[in-house]
Amino acid sequence: MVQRRQALTRPHPDRRDWHNLRGMIPFLWEYRGRALFALLCLVLAKIANVGVPMVLKEIVDKLEDTGQGVLVLPVALLVAYGVLRLSSSLFNELRDVVFARVRYHAMRRLSTRVMSHLHKLSLRFHLERQTGAISRDLERGTRSVSSILNYMVFSILPMLVEFSLVATILLHDYDPLFALVTFSTVVVYIGFTFAVTEWRMDYRHAMNRLESEANAQAFDSLINYETVKYFGNEQLELERFDNTLSQWEGTAVKSQTSMSLLNFGQGSIIAVGVTLVMLLASQGVVRGEMSIGDLVLVNAFMLQLFIPLNFLGVVYRQIKYSLADMDLIFKLLERSPEIQDTESAGPLRQARGEVRFEQVDFAYQADRQILFQVDFTIHPGEKLAVVGHSGAGKSTLSKLLFRFYDVSAGRILIDGQDIREVTQESLRGGIGIVPQDTVLFNNTIYYNLVYGRPGANREEVESAAGVACIREFIEGLPQGYETLVGERGLKLSGGEKQRIAIARAILKRPRILVFDEATSSLDTKTEQAIQATLGEVAENHTTLVIAHRLSTVVDADRILVMDKGRIAEQGTHQQLLESGGIYRNMWQLQQEQSAETGP
Repeated sequence: MVQRRQALTRPHPDRRDWHNLRGMIPFLWEYRGRALFALLCLVLAKIANVGVPMVLKEIVDKLEDTGQGVLVLPVALLVAYGVLRLSSSLFNELRDVVFARVRYHAMRRLSTRVMSHLHKLSLRFHLERQTGAISRDLERGTRSVSSILNYMVFSILPMLVEFSLVATILLHDYDPLFALVTFSTVVVYIGFTFAVTEWRMDYRHAMNRLESEANAQAFDSLINYETVKYFGNEQLELERFDNTLSQWEGTAVKSQTSMSLLNFGQGSIIAVGVTLVMLLASQGVVRGEMSIGDLVLVNAFMLQLFIPLNFLGVVYRQIKYSLADMDLIFKLLERSPEIQDTESAGPLRQARGEVRFEQVDFAYQADRQILFQVDFTIHPGEKLAVVGHSGAGKSTLSKLLFRFYDVSAGRILIDGQDIREVTQESLRGGIGIVPQDTVLFNNTIYYNLVYGRPGANREEVESAAGVACIREFIEGLPQGYETLVGERGLKLSGGEKQRIAIARAILKRPRILVFDEATSSLDTKTEQAIQATLGEVAENHTTLVIAHRLSTVVDADRILVMDKGRIAEQGTHQQLLESGGIYRNMWQLQQEQSAETGP
């Protein structure tokens, strides 16, 4: 019953198809002049194409004529025949050249819009999505726009124009029975093609789903390459991938088998139709009602109609497949970002850099609250540290400050402005962060450094690298700043990646700095060097430090201790040690662990 209700409320595929086709119009509108000129070329090409059999009829009839002028007139008609052939080819190629800009520009605009929309979607969407499946859907969806435009302009419309011209000539010049047989054959052919193709669409949808699933599994396995190797689970990953491809293979075989059935049915209908038309034409010649030229004309018309009509089955299938692929993209574009700027949102006005959390509650899911009544202020120029056990809600604070999520209750203010009332771009532009898990672009070290402020010059980039204690390492590499870091920065160690992240944050020159376990991957010597540097960098900034190792925050102006989503204690390092609470227990435990592991 539930499935029935869902089926009743689900939009009909045809309505979705028309909706998606209308959605393509904005991507074509910019080059509407070119599109109209291409359509004009199409019509002219088909007029020339239909004119060829008519001239051929005249040539045959004149060759039968034993009267005077027989040697002159065929020459003129043959020249006309050649000109029409040439004109058909010329206008077809001109149509292709003119429409190429329309088609590829539409693909480019759609790809850019989808990419822009993906960047606007919330962090929650990107944490839940499968990168491989999204990548495959994006590729297929963008390609589908080109396919549909290609089939519409180069197959469907030419077929309709040519069919209209041929139908007009048959009805005007010949027995209506010719038009009746021709139209009946076309109607039966189209009806059979559409019915069988609709039946086969289930196989295509299943193939798309399984292909995306296999692609996602492959991406996931390769992204987690090291984890696969750590646990020796190569065979497990291959079996998982192969099982999905096995289902895809079975569905693909069924799809191919049903396509052969469709092709045979189409061929049978065309054979019957052409045979009947030729029988009628032959009888007309025998009775003297039609000339040999008429027989040639009717035969040429049938060939011109049914040869492209034979391709209609493929075209229709491809259009349906492309519409299915396009639907994935348009559904993605219709997905609203969870976090949006309000209509009245203006730029963040940063004067002092004060950050205030006022009675903040937050939950990732309604049944699992993370923060409870969190209330604190980071004064301008102050260094505030937040510590606590794993799962206490520390890193959630930075995600809320960047407005990757909206608070469930309370509010977050920067210089007295609710961050929900300012633009996300200006908010994030005023905050620099060194995250716990630093992921780098698969590009050069220089590209990843200058990403913090793309307009920075090389001297500023090198200076930031020096502050982050990584300049000497970079300059010691064979390719220096042009060294490629690999996908997600896998060619660098964890400490090297974090130092690049620190340099990038420094280069950004934000008023507010956030360090989320910023030195967790560094050795003791490098950590001490960077801690001293960070202290200097943060001197004129409002700084939020989220840390697990307490030794990194002893110099903080104030320390908040979080426990189960609440602020349990706060004070300086010395005050918290003297209070004998959670912080003191954590400190003693870490000191004991440090003594056991050694320097």
